[in-house]
Amino acid sequence: MEQGWYDLLFAHWEVPLETVRSLVPRNLEVDTYDGRPWLSIAAFLLKMRPRGLPALGRIWSFPELNFRTYVLHEGKPGIYFFSLDAASLSAVIGARMAYRLPYFHARMAIARDGRVIRYRSARIQAPATFSASYQATSAVFHAAPGTLSHWLAERYCLYAVDGGRVYAGEIHHPPWPLQNAQVEIAENSLPDAYGMRIDSKPDLAQFAEAQEVLIWPLRSA
Repeated sequence: MEQGWYDLLFAHWEVPLETVRSLVPRNLEVDTYDGRPWLSIAAFLLKMRPRGLPALGRIWSFPELNFRTYVLHEGKPGIYFFSLDAASLSAVIGARMAYRLPYFHARMAIARDGRVIRYRSARIQAPATFSASYQATSAVFHAAPGTLSHWLAERYCLYAVDGGRVYAGEIHHPPWPLQNAQVEIAENSLPDAYGMRIDSKPDLAQFAEAQEVLIWPLRSA
């Protein structure tokens, strides 16, 4: 599959290990940076298509919202999703079937007001909402290996666990064109469903205007 991610906010929180260890399947290792795990929310506009086919119609373009942490499986770093919200019901159903990921249908909107991006998501069948405004505050940079920004952003695998079995989805893209960001989060109840409590202000916020991505089919890891 080919995807494009646009006007993307990365909001990151450093948290204690016990915050996530009980929520990540035991056959995945919680990854840490300087001994501490991180939670992240990624909010963006997604455009997608199966490789070789044109991206036509609203079904192929919609907002998406990811709530995630960082893991290792047999030493390979990747992403573990607590939840993914999307404005397309067809995409939700397809992703649940093909990628075994916890996708949810939501009412969502993303709009640009000058340099400011305004984003809102409200899950349809559960009280999970996210509302924020954000904008870039620096020039574009590529994170250097070994830095926190590189550790958070440059991951090329997603993991899902179903029936006790670990599955991996390989991802390929150029290095992230990151910018530091200013964000104001008005609502964020995504962590509440997991008994988490995090600050309304993230420890790190970054922005990416666009990223082109290739995603391979899920395989048993």
